Amino acid sequence: VKADALAFMSSRKQQVTLGGTMNRKSIVRKLVSPVSSPAAGPVLPQASPSRPVSSPGAKPPLQPASPMKSSDLLPMGGRETKLQGSSRLRVGKIAQLTPLQSFYEVLPRERPALFKEKARQCCVLFDFSDPVSDLKSKDIKRVALGDMRQYIMAEGLPEEIYPDIVQIFATNVFRALGPVDDGNVVAFDPDEDDASLEVAWPHLQPIYELFLTFLESKDFQPSIAKRHIDSRFVDNVLEVFDSEDPRERELIKTTLHRMYGKLLTLRGHMRRAINNIMLRFIYETERHNGLSELLEILGSIINGFAVPLKPEHSQFLVQVLMPLHKSKGLGVYFAQLSYCVLQFLEKERRFVEVVLRALFKIWPRSNSPKEVLLLNELEEVLQLIDGPTFDRVQHVLFRQMAYCLGSPHFQVAERALLFFNNEHFVHLVASAASVAVPLIFPALYKHSKHHWNATIHNLIVQSLKIISDMAPSMYDDCSVKFKAEAQRDRRKESGREERWALIEARAMLNPLADEIDIAHPHSPAALPEMRGPMLQARAPEDSMLCDSMAIRRKSALPADEATQRALRDFHLAAHGVSPY
Repeated sequence: VKADALAFMSSRKQQVTLGGTMNRKSIVRKLVSPVSSPAAGPVLPQASPSRPVSSPGAKPPLQPASPMKSSDLLPMGGRETKLQGSSRLRVGKIAQLTPLQSFYEVLPRERPALFKEKARQCCVLFDFSDPVSDLKSKDIKRVALGDMRQYIMAEGLPEEIYPDIVQIFATNVFRALGPVDDGNVVAFDPDEDDASLEVAWPHLQPIYELFLTFLESKDFQPSIAKRHIDSRFVDNVLEVFDSEDPRERELIKTTLHRMYGKLLTLRGHMRRAINNIMLRFIYETERHNGLSELLEILGSIINGFAVPLKPEHSQFLVQVLMPLHKSKGLGVYFAQLSYCVLQFLEKERRFVEVVLRALFKIWPRSNSPKEVLLLNELEEVLQLIDGPTFDRVQHVLFRQMAYCLGSPHFQVAERALLFFNNEHFVHLVASAASVAVPLIFPALYKHSKHHWNATIHNLIVQSLKIISDMAPSMYDDCSVKFKAEAQRDRRKESGREERWALIEARAMLNPLADEIDIAHPHSPAALPEMRGPMLQARAPEDSMLCDSMAIRRKSALPADEATQRALRDFHLAAHGVSPY
């Protein structure tokens, strides 16, 4: 081979000297070609790979390189993107599996060895993107997984099979998940969007069932399992929660829940790891497929917290759970998040004020679906409020309620009006009528006269009736005050319109008024003076021009020579040039 390379380089040197050219592809093919050059002599026969011929201490002979194909060459341009059919990348050729005996066909003393043989077969990965490849081996692996599960249920858990089961789960489940197709953060809607299913699910499901049987077995010993299940194993389990397959997320949720119940030494690490995932979601990615499942696990974990709560638990509520309300995809995991928050409040009522102020701080202004969700949570939180806490938050509470009652979006207004069907909320309003009624009465009375939605109108009438029955004197005082303020606003608006009309009338008396087209603002119906004789005396074309102009243009202003001279001198002085 060395002689072939030397001969080729000498011939290449001669071609370059004579001006000959060769492209890169022909050079590569020439180098890897097994054809010998005349200068190197005849090619010696090579040893067969199956039976190599070698002497002691000698290096193995070099194998001839196979001719390269055009597809083996690296492209000179950009790399082509290949879409994988599953989350696995198949490397190399997979050996065919041979069926093994069942556990009931061998002696009891031979079953542990047979279990290890089946476990070795179950660690072989297959390519499910091709539905017709390795069908026999895939079926052998599926049967082996079922036999191992039956063996655990019948025989128990010998100590020697712990590492095999953990290895099977780690090899098949832990993998790099596929990237997101679109970088935009779009909330997944289970009712409208189709879930992306894992093509290797025929093998993943029995593996999850095998591992759950292992964790739920009555013979499971945490002292032995913690030798093989460590913090890194837990981190890998949590990474699988980002899978796009809802079936896998449901099983991995059950798996993590069983691990939390069995492995007491890893509980703190599990909570911290979940905390880190949610912080990454809040402040970095804002995308995670399994956030609702993680929150569901946290709900059961929080339910088991001892009272009084530890500082790390209260910190988790303030710094993780409450900021999760700010996400665009709140509707996907809102039910689980609200349950976690309510579990904290049921443990200790002192967090009610913290939760309420956090909700009011992040309350949206232009996202009506999120407003409806937060109103649902607000009603649940108010059920747990006590007297001292209510006294501290009643002003901000009823101010926010007044904003929602007067919302232009009918769904937000309807959800806020339904609070009056809650006896506890009505009791809160009655206990703080001097604060609540003056804040919420204007929003109700304003829409009681005219509202385009009949349902909202009926609910407003019912709410006003409840307030009038609750505090009749307060209701009358607020009604009189509202009418007086409305009349004062009308007088103020009328005075403003009169002053503008007077200014325009004086402008029309200016001698330059005939030379300049003064633009008139388009007023809806409140300036009758602008449609009086002064405008009717103008020419029809001037009236059309005035109606079409809503803003006075710079080109219509008179040219003042003194002003232009002053501006010119200013610009010259700004550039360091004396105007004189």
